[in-house]
Amino acid sequence: QVRLVESGGGLVHVGGSLTLSCVVFGVDFRFNGMAWYRQAPGQQRTLIARVTPNGDTGYADSVKGRFTISRDNAKNTAYLQMNNLKPEDTAVYYCSPLFNPDDIWGQGTQVTVSL
Repeated sequence: QVRLVESGGGLVHVGGSLTLSCVVFGVDFRFNGMAWYRQAPGQQRTLIARVTPNGDTGYADSVKGRFTISRDNAKNTAYLQMNNLKPEDTAVYYCSPLFNPDDIWGQGTQVTVSL
């Protein structure tokens, strides 16, 4: 059974930084691409960053140049380093394997960026 545990969110001022972590249980992490998504109030969950098993990364335009996704296969953990945060980055952030046929999600972690 896949289980995802996100952490690291919080309240930060504009221009600040946060690092999110996602520990993954129940899959062979090394062979799975991973992704970070976010969902703002009243909006759909959207993919913002992804990393393949061999470390190739991709980003949504809204976060490119500010966010960095990475992975530590030894710890079954994916990370999202977020710099130069903006109020529009306020959302609940989720991680997921790129291949998630059972649509399993963790509880997410709230990021709030204040002026």
